[in-house]
Amino acid sequence: MKFTAEQIAGILEGEVVGNPNAEVSKLSKIEEGTEGSLTFLANPKYINYIYETKATITIVNNTFVPEGEIATTLIKVDDAYKSFSKLLEFYNQIKLNKVGVEVPCVLSETAVHGANFYLGSFSYIGENVVIGDNVKIYPNSFVGDNVVIGDNTIIFAGAKIYSETIIGKNCTIHSGAIVGADGFGFAPNENGEYSKVPQIGNVILEDNVDIGAGTTIDRATLGSTIIRKGVKLDNQIQIAHNVEIGENTVIAAQTGVAGSTKIGKNCMIGGQVGIAGHLVVGNGVRIQAQTGVGRNIKDNETLQGSPALNYSDYNKSYVHFKNLPKIVSEIEELKKKNN
Repeated sequence: MKFTAEQIAGILEGEVVGNPNAEVSKLSKIEEGTEGSLTFLANPKYINYIYETKATITIVNNTFVPEGEIATTLIKVDDAYKSFSKLLEFYNQIKLNKVGVEVPCVLSETAVHGANFYLGSFSYIGENVVIGDNVKIYPNSFVGDNVVIGDNTIIFAGAKIYSETIIGKNCTIHSGAIVGADGFGFAPNENGEYSKVPQIGNVILEDNVDIGAGTTIDRATLGSTIIRKGVKLDNQIQIAHNVEIGENTVIAAQTGVAGSTKIGKNCMIGGQVGIAGHLVVGNGVRIQAQTGVGRNIKDNETLQGSPALNYSDYNKSYVHFKNLPKIVSEIEELKKKNN
């Protein structure tokens, strides 16, 4: 699909400087621009490329004034970075705007869906599923019985949504994610074996939640595992049964949260963090990568280390950690002198 500079300027409420009929059909970095591509200049570090780029159209800030000859057509806007992001979102909407039910697939007679629904081939939709408007479910996906999916949600290829799951509006679930599998519930018996504790709860994803590829969210033993609105989960994260994650919290890849832990809102949790079960993590908490959390955390704490320490305490201690061989040597020398 091709767009002219004039059309793009209309979307971004910008001003064309150059050829309004210049056409583009792809996106590029400014340093890798080719004919027919659209790029942007926001970071001053890349300003030299504006005079070299072969991109047909470049989005720039209103304040940009060329100091030499340029070949690219400019679109001037208030904020080039935000405008380019807006354009990416617009492009994505067009690219993902599929409609209809492909074959072969299974769509239960008791399932209902809203307008502009897309169901990719080899997908399965179970009994009594309720699907809102503009929902897109890509090929090889599974949606179990009694699932509810809100408007404008996208489920990418190969995702699995177990029965009873409730998904809000404007959610994105990426390929390979599994939402609603059984929690890890087993009890030892008199023979030293482990008997399964039935997991009869569900998972609730509120509005505007993003779930990364390969992430797993377990159903509750009783009640619900709840991911509050605006939460963003990276790829390959494990969320155990009965966990609750507060609004607008973001968690990076390979983090694991054990059962029944409650995480507050507006938290930022780095990659490979381990959080033990039955804890309370406050609001606004920052947890550095590879931290191990085994205690309750107050609001607005910043943590690092395993077991986790206050971030500033960790940094002070680390000065001594890395000097331990020298410190031990000095202690040994003092012992020899005293002897």
